[in-house]
Formats: sequence, C-alpha cells, structure tokens
Amino acid sequence: MYIKLITVGKIKESYYRDAVAEYEKRMKRYGKFSILEVEDEATPDHASPAQEEQIKKKEAERILKQIKQDAYVITLEIKGKKYDSVAFAKRLEEISIQNAGEICFIIGGSLGLHESVSKRANEKISFSDMTFPHQLMRVILSEQIYRGMRIIHNEPYHK
Repeated sequence: MYIKLITVGKIKESYYRDAVAEYEKRMKRYGKFSILEVEDEATPDHASPAQEEQIKKKEAERILKQIKQDAYVITLEIKGKKYDSVAFAKRLEEISIQNAGEICFIIGGSLGLHESVSKRANEKISFSDMTFPHQLMRVILSEQIYRGMRIIHNEPYHK
C-alpha cells in the first residue's frame, strides 16, 4: 500500500515536524508513506472572497498536478464522513484491496480546498466539526493512518 499526503504549505513549528517525522518512520514497516508539501499562497489580511477564491485556485492547481490519474483521493473536509479509528482502518483496508495504486490524502491550506480538488476526491472525510490548523491536522492524520495500520495488522493500539 502506498499512502501519500499532499498538503499545502510547510510546517513551521519544530514540534509538529518532529511528530509527523515520527509517524513517517513508524509507517515504513507497513508500506510506502510520503508527505508532499505544495507551496501555499500568501493571504492578505481582510482578503475579499474573490481574492480567497484565487488563492485556493492556485493552491488547487499545485495539488492536482501531484495526483496520479489512478490514485484514490481522500480530501479532509468539515462536511466529510466521520469514522472512528476501527472503521477508518477497515476503510483503508477496503480501499487498498480495491485499488492497488496509491491513496492520496489531501489537506488544504488555511482557506481550505478549492472546489476542483473536492470534485477530484473519491471520498471526503472529516475528523471533527471543529476547524484545526492544517499543520496540526498533518499530525492527527498521520497518527490515525499509523493507528489504522496497527489495527489492520491486528497489533495492539490504545483505545
């Protein structure tokens, strides 16, 4: 199984980078796992809706260039489907059986995802009705993918 996270922007805080790096290291035993950062656009204070749309569109173009045609794409969106950890693991396993290619998780930038990325998604998931910083979301998603792999392989995990 090849899992790729496509994210907008770089992680600035070292503690987030360290956490993500730890899960990347742990994931090696379960298959290929990588994180690809695409450049984010600067958002001016008090940006108009039209400016925000343009920013999301530019970020979307960068994201979409990184997705293989046969990839299974999962976007993280507030209105996406919610899973508990066991159901998420089961879903990852189902996708990997049905699709031998790569699974791409997409985390948008601070303004969210452009509709073109959302439309490309095979599935949309949500971790909460709350909004999280996209840098923290990388840590949360990486941890849940790792937890999912442990569940799939019948290894112990914290409940």
